[in-house]
Amino acid sequence: MNLNETLNWRYTTKEFDPTKKISEADMDQVKNLLRMSASSINLQPWQFIIAETKEGKERMAKGTQGFFHFNEPKITNASAVVLFCAKTSVDEEYVKHIVDTEDKAGRFPNEEIKNGFHGAMNAFINIHKYDLKDLQHWVEKQVYLNIGSFLLGVASLKIDATPMEGIDVKALDEEFGLREKGYTAVVAVSLGYRTETDFNATDKNPKARLPESEIFTII
Repeated sequence: MNLNETLNWRYTTKEFDPTKKISEADMDQVKNLLRMSASSINLQPWQFIIAETKEGKERMAKGTQGFFHFNEPKITNASAVVLFCAKTSVDEEYVKHIVDTEDKAGRFPNEEIKNGFHGAMNAFINIHKYDLKDLQHWVEKQVYLNIGSFLLGVASLKIDATPMEGIDVKALDEEFGLREKGYTAVVAVSLGYRTETDFNATDKNPKARLPESEIFTII
């Protein structure tokens, strides 16, 4: 992968070709991208709903009714859509689940290090819960961290993507029973392949970014 070429190739696709489908092998890699993302203290406070069928995308499109109707074709014409969801609470049971998962993977050479990691997780969680009082916001930041690496990752597979905050998260929470499961919808990302007529393609509309002199301070 040539990073510069990939960065310039990807853009927010506005028009998907409904006849082009992502292969099963590539979808396996897409799912691995989601699973292997970095997160603070390896919290992994997310859930992903992946719609690949016509019926699944129709259910996902319920989040684009009303004000967000302009995003409906980006869901129904895509090959797949990923709904990124965030946990609505982080309790000790979940923390222990993460610690046990790390332990089973062989991450801890001894019990002392395992207990130390467990304590460190709780320390950071408590900072956000009690001191900064931004626990939910912090959890959602981990989801956005995943989205950032996801967009670059799928671009490396030459898969187009459209991240959408323009969705009715309440409608999607209700459609998939997310709140009862301890999650809430955050962002939907459509995946597929651009049409030749997509007005937002970088060969028609070159990317515009602030110059290095404006955004970098080298010390």
